[in-house]
This record gives sequence, structure tokens and C-alpha cells, in this order.
Amino acid sequence: MSKYLDIEEVPETLQKKVHENLAFRTGNFVWRVKFNTPLNPSTVNATNMYLTNEFGNSIKTHIRYDIDHNIIEVTPLEPYAEGIFYYLNITTKVRSKGGQYLKEPVKIKFKL
Repeated sequence: MSKYLDIEEVPETLQKKVHENLAFRTGNFVWRVKFNTPLNPSTVNATNMYLTNEFGNSIKTHIRYDIDHNIIEVTPLEPYAEGIFYYLNITTKVRSKGGQYLKEPVKIKFKL
């Protein structure tokens, strides 16, 4: 079975944590990001967590936070184009319920 997504670049500190989970593959390539602590839901938004293409254009998304499992789902609302690089961006403005900011921004490069 071929992969749907090629993850091209991942920050070194996250190399072992970023992977494609076959159980959750869909045609929309929903990103599921699990955090180890509960988040402040008001910081989980399209300003602090977003998708862009290689040209720097934003991709419209729907962002959902599963409070019970500390998982954010980022669902694209427009199709990805083949052969184009995309980036999942998570800024340091994402905060825990206790007010702690993400230590460093996350940028994951991928393509179809």
C-alpha cells in the first residue's frame, strides 16, 4: 500500500513523534496533533495553527480541539495539489491551560 503523504521535513526534536498513522488516513489528510497537557482552548485557532503552501498562501482549514484527549485536528477545506509542498505551522502562541506557551514553533513540510 502506498503512502498518501510524504512528510519531507520535521524539526529534529520531533523526528520520532511525527508519523503517518494508517488508522486515521483520509483523503483530506487530517492532521492530528496530540499534546501532553491540556490546552487553553482560546489559543487553539487558525491564527496560531495553520496550513500554508510552498508559495506562502494560507490553506483554509477547520480546527477542532478534542479536550478529552488533548488532540487538535486540522482539516483542510480545500484540496491539496499534487507535487506542491505544504507546511503545517504551529506557533508558540498555543498555550496550556496553566498559561505555558509552546517552547518553539513547529513547522512540518509535506506533499502528496
